[in-house]
Amino acid sequence: MSELHQAEDIKQLTERVREQNYFFSLLKQEINKAIIGQEYMVDRLLIGLLGNGHVLLEGVPGLAKTLAIKTLADAVQGEFSRIQFTPDLLPADVIGTQIYNIKENDFSIKRGPIFANFVLADEINRAPSKVQSALLEAMQEKQVTIGDETMPLPKPFLVLATQNPIDQEGTYILPEAQSDRFMLKCRIDYPSLEDERLIMKMVASSHQPVIRPVISLNTIVEAKNLINQIYLDEKIEKYILDMVFATRYPEKYGLADLKNFISFGASPRASINLAIASRAMAFLKNRAFVIPEDVKDVAKDILRHRIGLSFEAEAEEVTADEVVDRILARIQAP
Repeated sequence: MSELHQAEDIKQLTERVREQNYFFSLLKQEINKAIIGQEYMVDRLLIGLLGNGHVLLEGVPGLAKTLAIKTLADAVQGEFSRIQFTPDLLPADVIGTQIYNIKENDFSIKRGPIFANFVLADEINRAPSKVQSALLEAMQEKQVTIGDETMPLPKPFLVLATQNPIDQEGTYILPEAQSDRFMLKCRIDYPSLEDERLIMKMVASSHQPVIRPVISLNTIVEAKNLINQIYLDEKIEKYILDMVFATRYPEKYGLADLKNFISFGASPRASINLAIASRAMAFLKNRAFVIPEDVKDVAKDILRHRIGLSFEAEAEEVTADEVVDRILARIQAP
């Protein structure tokens, strides 16, 4: 393809991106009526939604994690369900089960709360691995198998899981296979003083914000299809691959001192999701092409839960975010 034709294609694509992005601007405005001071979290939710991925939120209680996805569901007129993960939860409580019907002398399927557009898996690390694994097929294949029947999940389908980083009693570590299914892992921090002042006033007010639907589920599906068309230059592709491969073979990228801190590097899902999330970030910024800053903006969210830290890293209190920072500083952006 010539540079002229490529430029014309990007110009046409930019017009389509701007048309679609208008609806997502309305969506963000609607969500921000109820969610104050958490723009980072809202953007990552939208990236997960656009990228057909799932989001793992880590933060102390009271940071509006539950309210955020409930507000998102209301603003798109999607079906919302919440699953409170506890040690006594069973897989059937998540995906559903077969129930024997005496009158018909046959089994019927009772669907679980996983059959919704937006599913909140609250405190996912409080349930044992048997229950966590019940989510695997749903998150990866967008379907659920109960007995001998396989049923597709509604579109769009987004799992938002939360975990509390400070209360570790009675919790279970997420298996690597489970955490790798999450497109993004986001660390949520406290709001600023001024934002918290606004939150106090809003809660004390008798006029609570009413969230109205501003975008249809069909529009979201159309935007998802558009994301895959956003231009990703070969140089950006190499930048993404170098970043991921530096987590596996740091010595080849002049980061030999990181080798002792990494027990295993990021999986191929990291490369795939980094490309998708970068495209979604470009879309939210009203662009039809990806720039290095888009990749940098989402790099920690994509990589932090896919890098296995060694005992030496834990002993020296080296975090996955610090490893990603070192890699970002070392890999030259195009």
